[in-house]
Amino acid sequence: MRTRLTQMLGIEHPVMLAGMGGVSYQRVVAAVSDAGGFGTLGAATMSSEQLDAEMRGVRELTDKPFGVDLLAALPERMVGDAHKVVEGGASLFVAGLGVPRDVIKVLHDGNVLVASMCGKVRHALAAVEAGCDFVIAQGTEAGGHTGTVATMPLVPQIVDAVGERVPVVAAGGIFDGRGLAAAIALGADGVWLGTRFIATPEARAVTGYKDALLRAHEDDTVISRGFTGKTLRAIRNQWTRYIEEHPEELSKFPEQMGKAVAANALHLGGDENTPVDPDKECYPSGQGVGAIDELIPAGEIVRRIVDEAEHALARAASTVVR
Repeated sequence: MRTRLTQMLGIEHPVMLAGMGGVSYQRVVAAVSDAGGFGTLGAATMSSEQLDAEMRGVRELTDKPFGVDLLAALPERMVGDAHKVVEGGASLFVAGLGVPRDVIKVLHDGNVLVASMCGKVRHALAAVEAGCDFVIAQGTEAGGHTGTVATMPLVPQIVDAVGERVPVVAAGGIFDGRGLAAAIALGADGVWLGTRFIATPEARAVTGYKDALLRAHEDDTVISRGFTGKTLRAIRNQWTRYIEEHPEELSKFPEQMGKAVAANALHLGGDENTPVDPDKECYPSGQGVGAIDELIPAGEIVRRIVDEAEHALARAASTVVR
């Protein structure tokens, strides 16, 4: 399945692992890239030293292309980390809160592509004007920090706005090959998946996270500001209900993060050895979680998605009555 995205990234399949902070570390990144997709490190919860170590780890596990996702929420680190990404051998840098032009120059000078997460058409237009090589159109169905516009209407509008200039990748609520087929039909060149890749043996996760995904239904997520102060979709629990009942206690980003940490509801960068309260912990999740009922190796997920997409596209073509 070849698209502008696969050509640009030098990969076999238009399936990208979302760079999820606290989840997308070297093992799952390498597994996705090795399977022909594109793995992305989630560096938002990493120190600069951890980022160096994780990039080295990916290079030791695979010789396939990989990327780094950094929120761009820490401007004092941006230029320095951009240089680290170049030196670390990554071929893509993804930002969730905009990419300054000076950072884009550092990355392009180092032959690193740049992409930006976009929840609105104007975000995509600004990203392309700033020099981004492609954009990721993320609908509100996505887990983690998310916007207000759904994937189905968002993707084609962003495709119409910037698709002639750069590839568009669809994100938000996509969990299988039917989602990839739908994204292509909407004009996208690939997909960006998060939640489906959390439920894999290779993904890093705090205690109870994967189990929570496996037992969740499609309506068990909620968008809450209770964990970071920004809108974040996660599994509904005691903490999200408490914030709903006590809105007066909510603070803005990043103060709210400190409150969530103090309440034992948020463990940034933790792993299975981190003591957490599963009834309060932040378990980011998209609305596709109801379709996830088993842990599957990340490489197998990539292969299944591509196979399912090919069958879905063929089935759609044969269904149309001419």
